[in-house]
Formats: sequence, structure tokens, C-alpha cells
Amino acid sequence: MQHLRHKPVTTLAAVAALALAGGLSACSSGGSGSGGAASGGDDSTYTWWDPYPQHDDASDWAGRVQACGEEAGVTIERTAYDTTALTNQALLSAQEGTSPDVILIDNPAVSTLADTGILTTVDEFGLDTSAIDQNLLDAGVVDGEAYGIPIGANTLSLYYNADVLKDAGVDPASITDWDSLTAALAQVKDAGHKGITFAGIGTEEGSFQFLPWFWGAGAELTDLDSPEAVEALELWKGWLDEGYAPNTVINNSQNTVWEEFLTGDFAFAENGTWQVNSAAEAEFETGIVQLPAKDGGAAPAPTGGEFIVAPVQEDTARYDVTRQIVECMTTPEGFVETANTFAYYVPPTAEGQEQLVADNADLEPWVEAVQNAKGRTSDGLGTDYPVISEALWTAVQNALSGAATPQEALETAQSDAESATS
Repeated sequence: MQHLRHKPVTTLAAVAALALAGGLSACSSGGSGSGGAASGGDDSTYTWWDPYPQHDDASDWAGRVQACGEEAGVTIERTAYDTTALTNQALLSAQEGTSPDVILIDNPAVSTLADTGILTTVDEFGLDTSAIDQNLLDAGVVDGEAYGIPIGANTLSLYYNADVLKDAGVDPASITDWDSLTAALAQVKDAGHKGITFAGIGTEEGSFQFLPWFWGAGAELTDLDSPEAVEALELWKGWLDEGYAPNTVINNSQNTVWEEFLTGDFAFAENGTWQVNSAAEAEFETGIVQLPAKDGGAAPAPTGGEFIVAPVQEDTARYDVTRQIVECMTTPEGFVETANTFAYYVPPTAEGQEQLVADNADLEPWVEAVQNAKGRTSDGLGTDYPVISEALWTAVQNALSGAATPQEALETAQSDAESATS
């Protein structure tokens, strides 16, 4: 294998930048996992870190990881951290020379790790990504080089309460753009129900939920105060002013949004693939429609989910087995097995998506949503994304609370983002 090129490790600035982003992982459940340095040096044991402390050693996920180790003829020592702790630990371990062999990392953090020079590229590692959907792979591309492979993706759509819509005389198929959605909210309110709930919290989750409206207006993250961006924020603010959305959205996390929706009072809730099973178990009939773009069609929603990456190792002889482990996780069958293990991941390849829908036709709308999705660090933003996102969620907070108009809030956001990234 050719020598793997990498830049000097500069982790402290990266840790600081990552802290700004809040380390959102749309699908993981938080909690703290066990820590510890990678064992390294043992040819029969390979180290693996992931952000799934909710899946213990007896879980199907842990069994899946170990099966890939067994297939490669080694034992995998798995450590689970919560999302933010995992990325920080990855940066610090690289500085200490104790990087694990494999990491599953939240997709916006790939560029943070890659920028410090601690990751191999997929080309240097001899991995084939030709079958991966480009819109999903792009979240791990920095300066034209791919630094990991998505093991699956999740994203956002608009859940609806079929009972509420029926009572209000709203056909969910009529929701095709902003005007038709706002008209539906007016009908729902007139019928005595609550309209829509979403997460406008002042964290990465707030940006995550605002981006479909921002991108759906035609706005770009390099121009936060464009007319299109202002239209998107005016949409959310208008819903609050008209009583179509509750004031709680200002502090809502995605979990809080879901709790509100499960009360049965709301017609719509913006939430993700990870709520599919909960929606099926709700005490009322549910469905989803694609988040609409301003003038029609599906808006690009941000992708959630993890990438599998291989940190640079001093002992390059380990790479051959590491590649076997990664390939085991990223075969067409492997992608579907991951999707079935988690119940909320859509495979990142056309073949895997077709097999998933064949097994569960109800997931077809989610496959469509993922096909329309977009990585938060796409468009070459890389490590600039966290500070841009913070400026954006701050603007959302200021506009929704009435501290500033949408125009004023976004002008401040653009100024702050330019200062932080220049």
C-alpha cells in the first residue's frame, strides 16, 4: 500500500471549534459511554469507537460490530462515547498517539478531524465509494478528498396527525409548498387544533431544523442575510405571530417536539427518521409529507448520521485488517443490516435503498427524503460550518423571541459569521 499522506495534527483549535457546534447527532440518544485509550499494538485486537452508548455489549449493534471483526480474523474492542465526547476524544487521542483503528463519527465532524490531518482518505485506503450517493458522501469531502463512508443517513420530514387533518378538512397531499402548508395551518387552527411544532432551540438542533426552510427558500450558508434567508425566517416568525406554532418552539429540542406531537394536539411536527417506530405506535394515525420548498417540491433537509473513518496509524501494517472491517460494514448487505439494526437509517446506495423499501414499503418516503437531503458541511464549508451554524441559530432565536426582526437578526448573523471565518 502506498504511504498515507497526512497533515500535522493540530487538535486544540479543532476541539474549540467543535464545541461551538454542540456536536449534534440527529439519531444518537446521548448519555455517556465508557472511555479509554485505544489499545493499539495488539495484532489480534482492533479498536473501534462509536457514538452509541445506548447500545451495550449485548445489543444487536455490538454483535454486528464483533461479526465484522470475526470476519477479518480479529477481536474488536469497542468503546462508546456520547457524540461530542467522541469527537473531542478522537482529536485528543491523535495528539497522544493512541488513535483507535476505526471511528464512527457524526458527519459534520468529519471535516473537523480531516482538517487536523488525523484521518486517512478513502482513496489512499483503497476503498471504493463509487456506489455511494454523492449528496451523502459530500458531507465527508474536504478539498475534493473523501475522508470516510456514510454507514447510512437519516433526515427530517413533516409528520402529520391524520385525525387532526381529517377534522380540519386538510388533505396531506395538498401540502406542496409554503403557501399550501400555511393555508393548512390556518384551517387546522380554525378547527380548534394546534398547527405545527418544531425545534428552534439555540443549539445545533435549531440550525438542523431550520435548514430545510432556509435551503428551501434558495438561501446559502455563505450568505445568511440574503432575501431568501430572510423569507425563511419570516415564515417561522409568521407562524408564531399567527398562532400556528406555539412559543415553546423557541426552546424546543427535537425530543420536546416529539413529546408535543404525541399529545395528539398538533397537526404537524418536524422530526426525523429516528421517530418512525414511535410514530407507528402513537395513539393516532400518522403519516409524513416531504418538507416543502418555498415554490414547490421537496426542500433539501440536512443529513444526519455517522461516517466510518480510519485514523492515521504509526503502524501501517494494521491498515489491511482495518480495511476489511470497514468493507464488511459497507457492503450493500451491510448497509441494509445497519438500517435494520437501528430502524432509522437509510442505506447510502441505490441498491441498499431498493432492498430496504422491498423489505419495508413504509420507508419509501424516507428514502425520498434522504435522496433530496444535503450535508451541512457541503458546499466546501468544512470547519467553517460550526461558527456559521451558531450565527444562524442565534439569529433564529433573536427573531422568534422578538429581540430583532428577521432581517436584523440575519444581518448580525452574517457579520458574526464573516468575522469568525475570515
